[in-house]
Formats: sequence, C-alpha cells, structure tokens
Amino acid sequence: MAEPVGPDEDAEDRKPLSDEATSEFALPEGLLPEPPPEPEGSAFALPEGLVPEPEPEPEGSAFAPPSTYSAKDSPAVFTPAYGVPLARLPHNAPWQDRMRTMLRLPVGDRPVPEAPAAKGETGPSVPRVLDLSLRIGELLLAGGEGAEDVEAAMFAICRSYGLDRCEPTVTFTLLSVTYQPSLVDDPLTANRTVRRRGTDYTRLAAVYQLLADINAPAHEVSPEEAYRRLAEIRRNRHPYPGWVLTAAAGLLAGAASVLLGGDTTVFFVAALGAVLGDRLAWLCAGRGLPEFYQFLAAAMPPAAMGVLLTLLHAGLRPSAVITGGLFALIPGRALVAAVQDGLTGFYITASARLLEVAYFFVAIVVGVLSVLYVSVQFGAQLNPEGALRAVERPVTQTVSSMVLCATFAVLLQQSRGTVLFATLNGGVAWVVYASIAVTAEGSAVMATAVAAGLVGLFGQLMARYRHTSSLPYVTAAIGPLLPGSATYFGVLAISQNNLDQGFAYLAKAAALALAIAIGVNLGGELARLFMRSPGTVSARSAAKRTRGF
Repeated sequence: MAEPVGPDEDAEDRKPLSDEATSEFALPEGLLPEPPPEPEGSAFALPEGLVPEPEPEPEGSAFAPPSTYSAKDSPAVFTPAYGVPLARLPHNAPWQDRMRTMLRLPVGDRPVPEAPAAKGETGPSVPRVLDLSLRIGELLLAGGEGAEDVEAAMFAICRSYGLDRCEPTVTFTLLSVTYQPSLVDDPLTANRTVRRRGTDYTRLAAVYQLLADINAPAHEVSPEEAYRRLAEIRRNRHPYPGWVLTAAAGLLAGAASVLLGGDTTVFFVAALGAVLGDRLAWLCAGRGLPEFYQFLAAAMPPAAMGVLLTLLHAGLRPSAVITGGLFALIPGRALVAAVQDGLTGFYITASARLLEVAYFFVAIVVGVLSVLYVSVQFGAQLNPEGALRAVERPVTQTVSSMVLCATFAVLLQQSRGTVLFATLNGGVAWVVYASIAVTAEGSAVMATAVAAGLVGLFGQLMARYRHTSSLPYVTAAIGPLLPGSATYFGVLAISQNNLDQGFAYLAKAAALALAIAIGVNLGGELARLFMRSPGTVSARSAAKRTRGF
C-alpha cells in the first residue's frame, strides 16, 4: 500500500517551471546585491569622505590636456624642457670645426645649407656625391687620420653639394654614409672598405687642399672636377725614391743612438743595422708577407749589430745601437690615433687601432728577443743596468733630435715645406723633455706628456694657419719621445729570465706611449678650444655625452 503524499509536497511538485535560467552562482533570494562601483577618475581624485571644494572643475586623466589648453591657439612647435640647442657656425671658422659641431647635433637640429650646393637647377646626383665622399674618406683613413676627422670631411663634402640630411659612419676598415631626403623618403646608403693603408703625407695634404676648395663659399668645384683631382692625387708618385727612404732610416737610427749617448762609431753601426733591417722588411713586403713579419724582420738586424759589438768587446754602447734601430719601428702615429679615437667616442675604431699597435709591438719584441736569446746562449754579456747612465750633451743631443725628426718626416713622405717646421717642433719637444727629466730629474712620464702636449699644440696651430692636416707637423716631431730604451731593456730582461724586471720596463714603455698620445691629443684640443681660426678666439662645442648612465 503506497504511502500518502503530504499536502505540502504535492503542491510543490505541481508548481510551473520558471522560464528564466538560474545559476549556482546566482544570489540567494532575500540578499541584496552590492551597489555598482563609482566611475574611476583621475589618480589625483579626492578620497571618500573628503568634502571637495565648492564647484570643482571636472578632472580627467593625467595625460589629458589641461583646462587652459586650446588646440586653436597651441604653439606651432614643441620646445623640450632642456631647450633647443643652437648651433653657432661662424663663416670664418675652419670647416673641420663647423662640421664637428653639426655632427654632434641631431639631424633635425642642424641648420640647412645657407648657399646652393652647386650651380645649376637640378644639382649633382646623390649616389655620385656619396661615392665621392667615401673615396675621399678612404684616403684620409688609410693615411692615418682619426675617425672624427674622417667623418667631418665626409659630412663636409655631402653638405657642400646640398645633402644636409646625411650620416657618415667610420670604423677601422669600413666607411658608410646614409642620406635621407625627408622622414617619408627611403634612405640611400653606400659603403666602402679600406683594404690598404699607406703613409704618404704629401697625398694627405693634397686631399685636404681639395676639401678646402670644395668647402669654399664660392662652391666652384663640381663633382666632375673633384673626381679629376682625386684621380690625380691617387696617381701621384711618392716625393722621395726608395734609396732616399733607406738612407733616412739609417740616419734616423744613428741620430737616435747619439741621442742616447753613443759616439761616432755607434752612429755608423746603428745606421748600418737600420739600413739592413729596412731592406729586409722591403724584401718581406715584396714577397707578400703581412706587416707583422715585416716588423719582426726589421727589428732583427739592429739587435744583431748590438750583439756583435758586445762580442767584439769594443767598449762601445750596444744598447744605444739596438735602441736606435727601434725608434723607426715603434708605431707612434697609430697609437696617437687610437687614443684620439677613444677620447672622441669612437671606441670600436680605437680598439682596432690599439690591437694593431699591440701586434706591431709584439712583432718588434719577438724579433729583438730572438736575437738576444741566441746571443745570451753564446755568452754575450748584455748588462741593462750599465746602459742606464744619463749623458748630458745638450747641443749634441738637440741637434740629434732635430736630425731624427727630419729623417722621420722623410720616411712619412712629407712635402718639403713641412719638414722644417716638424724638425723645429721636435727640437723644442726634446729640449722641454730633457729639461724636466734629465736636468730637473723629474718624472719621465710627466716630461713626455708635457713635451707631447706642446707638440700637439704647435702642430694644431700650424695646421689651422695652413688649412691642412696636423699630422705632418705632429707625427715626426714626437720621434725623440718614443719609448725605444724602455722597450729594449724590457726585452733584454726577459731574455735573461728576469721576468719581473722585464715586464716592469715594458709597462714603463706603455706608460710613455700613452703619455705621448694623450699629450698630443690634449694639445690639439687646447688649440681648437681657444683658437677656432686665425684671429678669432671662441669656444668649441663639446660632445653631449653622459657619464656612463
């Protein structure tokens, strides 16, 4: 018998189903929902409970324009908080300074060319102008110019022919330049690789003369004329034949040996060793050997001549013979250019130049060390301590330093008009160095830095008066300051298993080389800072850089 169903349960089963869908997350009956949230306002909105001021203005987002802003009356341009940099480019300033100033500004802040680029309605072809700038930049970089000077020259060429929105880039082996007419146009980029490097300051001076004519206010040099003159510069032969260069290398080594206390016999022996080393290096170059092996071969004959004097017991100074032969081999200009690129912000190029200097330095060390090691095995008594005696012969040493600078200028293929000033500049540098390091018994590093600073200052001033590069007036003049003695003594100590003493001498040689490089660069910067052009005293805009953050 079925159980009877209660009245309440039966009524519940007979209720009609609701048409609305229900969910297990729905609020139960009798529970009121939370009130809707207030609309979010600005980050600066007043918190709850705080009575606002009467009739407050409606506040919006933090990025919305203020209530006083009007699009109709808005300014035409936006001025940043630090202001818009103003480029002051006087016409009487050298083109190098004007180009450096504009290169350190963003493209949009550079002033437009004040004169038409060239005669005619259409102007020169853009690819042709870019190619011309790359070819001239290649000659400058291969000749030893700093990266900043090469960029300034390339930018000056582009700007002279009306391409003001261009960006040149220089590394150790690659040159590139990009031109973009406007923000909506596609950029055009061209590049060129520097594969061969040579030292010919006569050619470098001719390139600077071409640059000065292109940047003249009259703009009379067309691209075709510039290409013709550039081809003539490339075809020009060196001003000195090979036998003159070999004789100059011998005279340089002999003068350096006299500078270190040698006599007439030491002069001729050192000159003979340098001549043999130069001929051996030419033979290696003719066989296609890299420069590393050329430096290694050139360093061996002077070391062999010094060892020969020791074995003959002639009572001479073999250290002066060996050191004199090293003066023509130390890559002073490459080191100065490396430090200059590093100080001006071209760190990739500076690192590559320093690596090149390190390879050449290692080649010299290996060449001398090989000869010294063999000589020690044969019983040669090479005493570095006995060779450190300072010799004071002011007149003789001053004349020797000037002969060294003159022969160095010949080896650099300088024009005859620049040899005299380079010789005088080097003589002054040696007098200053000897006065501090020998007479006053001061620090050799400090004396080297001061003398190199004067070389850079006088060389830069002379270059600005002649409107040319400062290299012909600086590179040969630093010859008497090169660390040949410290290099030889370090190598000799290593060959005698005195590693600590050897590395100490080599560290001193590196310190002297850096003192030369920094001194030359500082002297040049002082000349640019206080004298932008002959008769005009003004400051030069510095590079806008951070302190590493």
